[in-house]
Amino acid sequence: MSQLIHSHKLLRLPKQQIVKAIALVLLRFLAFILIILAILPVVLLPISTTVPASIQILFAMAEVALLIAVFRLGFTGRVILGEVAGFMTIALLAVFASQVFASTPPILDVNGKPIPNSIAVLEKVKLGGSEEWISIRGKDSRNPVLLFLAGGPGGSQLVAARRALAGLEDRFVVVNWEQPGAGKSFDAVDRSKLTPIRYITDTRELVLNLRQRFGKEKVYLLGESWGSALGIMAVQRYPELFHAFIGTGQMVAFLENDRICYDFALHLARVRKDTKQVEKLKQQGPPPYYGNDVFWKSATYLADLNNYMNQNPAIANAGFNTLEDLMGSEYGLYDKVNFVRGVLDTFGVVYQQLWDVDFRKQATRLEVPIYFLIGRHDVNAPPKLTEEYFNLLTAPHKELIWFERSGHGPWVNESAKFVEAIANKVLAKK
Repeated sequence: MSQLIHSHKLLRLPKQQIVKAIALVLLRFLAFILIILAILPVVLLPISTTVPASIQILFAMAEVALLIAVFRLGFTGRVILGEVAGFMTIALLAVFASQVFASTPPILDVNGKPIPNSIAVLEKVKLGGSEEWISIRGKDSRNPVLLFLAGGPGGSQLVAARRALAGLEDRFVVVNWEQPGAGKSFDAVDRSKLTPIRYITDTRELVLNLRQRFGKEKVYLLGESWGSALGIMAVQRYPELFHAFIGTGQMVAFLENDRICYDFALHLARVRKDTKQVEKLKQQGPPPYYGNDVFWKSATYLADLNNYMNQNPAIANAGFNTLEDLMGSEYGLYDKVNFVRGVLDTFGVVYQQLWDVDFRKQATRLEVPIYFLIGRHDVNAPPKLTEEYFNLLTAPHKELIWFERSGHGPWVNESAKFVEAIANKVLAKK
């Protein structure tokens, strides 16, 4: 009997060794994947952040030391787990450093020195009890203040606006606000509870902050796409705070706007005989959409419209370069992730609250000068709606300025002309 038991144990031993060997192989493979992922933040530091080279070298040396250690100590389970923990720690430190050292570039003269009286800062402000981010840039901090409202909701355009609208820094102190739920302000609020009213009151609080800081009675307001709608809402409620409002990619009536977009995307799919896209659009039906998939349903037709504009030879250039924007120094590595998350998450929460907005009925009289700078070939915010609203609108002064080689973003497609229009028409009317 004892001999049978002993033989059974001997038969089991090889299986245990096999299982152990397989487990170790899987552990090594998993560790390899995790280490590769953990190395990525350190690799990204020199190409997409402003972390000092000395700190980057320290991180790189620490990772090399860990690699040497694993070869010397052997690939045992305990060593592998220690290696993974070490690489993950360095990765977290790299992300933290990228956030700490994120900054907006200084404004320099031809000799590479900061221009006297210029301002170029990236900082937090408290709005509605939450800490949100702004950039402030201008060649002379005594110039008029212009607040830029990015598109979205959930969109971040710190880098895009700095590049495309750099010419405004000659004449204004340009403030770019990372709205709650977007980019660097992604975690500033509980996104599930975001409402248009929160954006409006935050806008007011930010303007009051800027008035006090720069000693200005009023500021200029520039909004693009969703930001153009937020701008109308803000100047309607608080006209005493603003010299003028400039809207581009102007949103007027959200439900009608998106139904036009949906119909045009369906038309494009039929023209190119894309039966799969036709069926997808027909299956989801036209807006309005509600629930957790608002972004994805909207993206089904908006992506086609963006592609259409990008391929339109009548438009001056393709427009935004998302990858280039993501590489900007204003975003730490965590911010770069939130750049994408803001649109995916915040858009759906807020956009479904805007279907009833129609300025042709709700904002036909405004108490500040209004300028609409509109791309002739915009299919995202159909210009016919802007024209209808413009004709209905009563304001102290109003102008509709066309950009013949632009789509939804004339501030990007024809940036020089856009800057010139603001400087020579809007600012000149002060």
